Amino acid sequence: MELNSNQIQEILPHRYPFLLIDRIIEIEPGVSAKAIKNVTVNEHFFTGHFPQEHVMPGVLIVEALAQAGAVTILTLDEHKDKIVYFAGIDKCKFKQKVVPGDQLVLESKVVKKRGALGIAEGVATVNGKVVCIATLKFAIG
Repeated sequence: MELNSNQIQEILPHRYPFLLIDRIIEIEPGVSAKAIKNVTVNEHFFTGHFPQEHVMPGVLIVEALAQAGAVTILTLDEHKDKIVYFAGIDKCKFKQKVVPGDQLVLESKVVKKRGALGIAEGVATVNGKVVCIATLKFAIG
């Protein structure tokens, strides 16, 4: 199943300038999702990060991973119309820069869920190369 940006906005509460995924290209509700983010020079954050060398902030890459994970959880009927909150992050590493023209592939897999709390593993890649890995903790509200 694929979801376009309009369908994503029916699931996530995020809007411009904070919706950081453009499309869901694979999803298994409650288990995993694969999303894409097309990075363009027109992103608002490039005006300050950095004017002399555009680099996507690492925290926004992590947020994009978290949003892909949130779609994974919120596509379950039992969590429809809820919000997934970012509850923590572990083992986050950045491997290379993300710049205008890159297409981020964001993969999130739920590895543990107990009640309203859970843990997901996230991997962001560009052209098949890992740019970020992280363990993301979440709470369903």
